[in-house]
Amino acid sequence: MKKRGVILSTIVQKYGGTSMGSIEKIKSVAKKVILEKEKGNDVVVVVSAMGKTTNKLVDLAKEISVNPDKRELDVLLSTGEQISISKLSMLLNYMGYPSISLTGWQAGIYTEDKTENSNIKYIDTKKIKQELEKGKIVIIAGFQGINKNGDITTLGRGGSDTTAVALAAALKTKKCYIFSDVDGVYTADPNKVKSAKRLKNISYKEMSELSNEGAKVLHNRCVKIAEKFSIPIVTQSTFSSLTNNEIGTKISKKIEDNNIKSIVKKEVSRISIIGNKIINNYEIIEKIMKFIHENNIELLNVEIDETKMTLTSKNELGEDFLNVLHQVIFEDSSK
Repeated sequence: MKKRGVILSTIVQKYGGTSMGSIEKIKSVAKKVILEKEKGNDVVVVVSAMGKTTNKLVDLAKEISVNPDKRELDVLLSTGEQISISKLSMLLNYMGYPSISLTGWQAGIYTEDKTENSNIKYIDTKKIKQELEKGKIVIIAGFQGINKNGDITTLGRGGSDTTAVALAAALKTKKCYIFSDVDGVYTADPNKVKSAKRLKNISYKEMSELSNEGAKVLHNRCVKIAEKFSIPIVTQSTFSSLTNNEIGTKISKKIEDNNIKSIVKKEVSRISIIGNKIINNYEIIEKIMKFIHENNIELLNVEIDETKMTLTSKNELGEDFLNVLHQVIFEDSSK
């Protein structure tokens, strides 16, 4: 076997369902993976099922029963990620970059006994390290593992994020990259707020609050694992230019300031403003409450804690309201 050169580090990358949605998109993924391999890094890649595959598999199960056996449902749902790992591995091998696909259980991901929304207990990295030693790119199915009885288990929606960060912790990597169709974390949902700006940095705590409030950027459990093992997460777009590989948002322990980071609308009448030590930011609290009063918004409840201020209105708060509130909160930073 040919001797390997000096390995700089081990990199964990995760690609979501949108990134795996077509052969052209999978080619974009392959280019990102190859870029890291060419730098001299060992590369471990975690992928989700393609597009809406998981939803389609759930529908297939419901054709049999409205309440399918949970063990068998996990067996069925796990097949979505297996399609993704095999396709990406075949493409990389075809492009001349030796790779191997591993299911969750082949990768040594052991979980609790429960099905559907199981938690990872530990990861035996022996098989992964053996394949990396052979110079291969290792492609691992996200969202799944195996319990002590040998049954396939799944980690719940968004579980591939958790798989990636847990692997980064087990392999003791310095960063975990999460790739999707967005290029980072924003001050608001950029699909709803045109003036939303991408954040360069955000803390674990702030990101966890955003995830809890429904921001579809990262699975909340993956943020908790990253914080526990001090693994910085970098969120980037699969489809950004290869020359702009550093564009994105870094989620880490470091908090550079106490500014408001983002606002998110979880329900029709509930909006949360996220930012470290917002409870002590009297200026922004006063500004928000003045805006509420001037616009005759009837509030049922206001909650403020260390990193979050939540407004619950008597009436529906539409996207127009969200846009204007975003402008009020972030107007100073745009000057």
